[in-house]
Amino acid sequence: MKKLFYIVFMLIGITVISSCKNTLEAPTKSSLDESVIFSTPGLAEGAVAGIIQSFGETNSYRGRFLVFYGLNNDTEVNNGLKSTADDKSRLSNYDGNANNAQMNTDNNVWAKLYEGIERANLAIRGIRTYGKIESNPQMAQILGEILTLRAVLYNDLMKGWGDVPARFEPISSATSYLPRSDRDVIYKQLLKDLDEAAGYLPWPNETATTSKVERVSKAFAKGMRARIALAAGGYGQRLDGTIRLSTDPELSRDKMYAIAKKESVEIIDSKKLRLLGFEECFRKLNEEGGAAGLESIWEIPFSEGRGRVIFDLGVKHLKTDQYTGQNKGGTDGPNPIMLYEYDVDDVRRDVSIVPYEWDGGDGTKGAIQVPSSLGRLYFGKYRYEWMKRRVTSTNDDGLNWLYMRYSDVILMAAEAINELDGPAAAAPYLKMVRDRAFPTNPAKVNSYMATVSGSKAAFFDAIVNERALEFTGEMLRKSDLIRWNLLGTKIAEAKVKLQQLENRQGKYAALPAKIYYKTLANGETVEIYGLNFGDTDAQGAALGYTSNKAWTMSASSDVVTYWDALAIKDPNKQQYWPIWQIFLDSSNGTLNNKNLNL
Repeated sequence: MKKLFYIVFMLIGITVISSCKNTLEAPTKSSLDESVIFSTPGLAEGAVAGIIQSFGETNSYRGRFLVFYGLNNDTEVNNGLKSTADDKSRLSNYDGNANNAQMNTDNNVWAKLYEGIERANLAIRGIRTYGKIESNPQMAQILGEILTLRAVLYNDLMKGWGDVPARFEPISSATSYLPRSDRDVIYKQLLKDLDEAAGYLPWPNETATTSKVERVSKAFAKGMRARIALAAGGYGQRLDGTIRLSTDPELSRDKMYAIAKKESVEIIDSKKLRLLGFEECFRKLNEEGGAAGLESIWEIPFSEGRGRVIFDLGVKHLKTDQYTGQNKGGTDGPNPIMLYEYDVDDVRRDVSIVPYEWDGGDGTKGAIQVPSSLGRLYFGKYRYEWMKRRVTSTNDDGLNWLYMRYSDVILMAAEAINELDGPAAAAPYLKMVRDRAFPTNPAKVNSYMATVSGSKAAFFDAIVNERALEFTGEMLRKSDLIRWNLLGTKIAEAKVKLQQLENRQGKYAALPAKIYYKTLANGETVEIYGLNFGDTDAQGAALGYTSNKAWTMSASSDVVTYWDALAIKDPNKQQYWPIWQIFLDSSNGTLNNKNLNL
């Protein structure tokens, strides 16, 4: 199924110049007549492939947005963050620069997202003109899919850059140079588009097309509409630099929460999706089954030769070994405090956070797990060792990016219902996620739910906490914190916790200074003692472990502390990336970064 999406878009005769300078330059004339392309489902489907191709380009989602967006916060960090002047670190430590060497190229993610938007605009115009969607359900479904993909592209542009140029028609000479638009204009169009798209799209498994999570379904269109409504009704740094809610009455918080409630509840009530066991969910992702109707709602598809999910966000393999032909993983990882945020009975911790890496072996066998360090943990949701195939590419792993899953929909429902109807009405939804997290201790779930359901404020705090525990490593946290106006607050809290953890103060005072470990009888699995509250150095030393090591974030070569490196400047002064200099220089003076503290 993956390979379907890498049909070259130009084969159907629609070409777009991708080396844009402002957003996109004018497309070349189509080599096939639009009336043929967009009245023929087989040809029109190529437009979907072309849009997806824009996600997978070298400097697009594949190697830039996935690895750099969403850092640093209280759950996710760049594992090289202490090199604060490095351009990779500056993409996440709120000290961005328009000349960033990782991003300041004409084929980078800004250009590629707009390339995908232009391809979508061409296709939407063509299908509306020639597709006869009122009498051709297949063409209507393609239109719904493309409207949804365009919403994904714009949503991620706004996550990365805040207010961006709005273009919902194919580029013309009159629209070659556009300034930043107020994001409210884009939000309103996307909410309208997704409402229309959901009317055209089938539920998961209702058609052959929606039997795989690499294709857009009604559930994903509705889920995206809920996600965008929450963002539109939330806070963000605006064009004047202030952080505020929208002043547009059409985007009031109550109206946006109502949309999020409607769409998420309709997905839940459809019973077209279900929660899996937490580990099972991510094992299935790594095994690349791709079946719809489970927990994954939509995935960005990468062919085996593209995509850097485990490569950057997975468990580190120091050498090629029995599980992988590339010594990669761990560019990003969990904030160290997250290791101690989970309850002892919460099964999510050991799936989400891995305190070891793989080392040794001769390239095909023999690697073992060895402890990493407190300052270099790994996301455990993406693992070469869980794949059914051995990655042989040196640059890409080909694992899909899980863009939305069912638990996100459930927690969006809980958040929206709490705001509109109170915690008693919202509690059953939060409980669904807690029940899955605590399969062996339902009494603990019931006690927790009774505590957090006492007030709307307490329940909201529980949602903020739950989304951290549920989605660590999925790069949702930063945009959540921005819309809640909690970005600066949570980073400040994280800095204090990091200092206390390193110095064994506060709630961390009784944690052991060391970890104690040994390799189990299977010859590769490490057992580690000292990672839990209640563990002690005295007990660890007495249990007969073969090795131990100091469990710390510090190194003798450090010139900056871990907590200071988390955010160099005030996060609320630079919630978004600057527009890169190459696009500023080619914008005819229409673009600038005046709203950011550069």
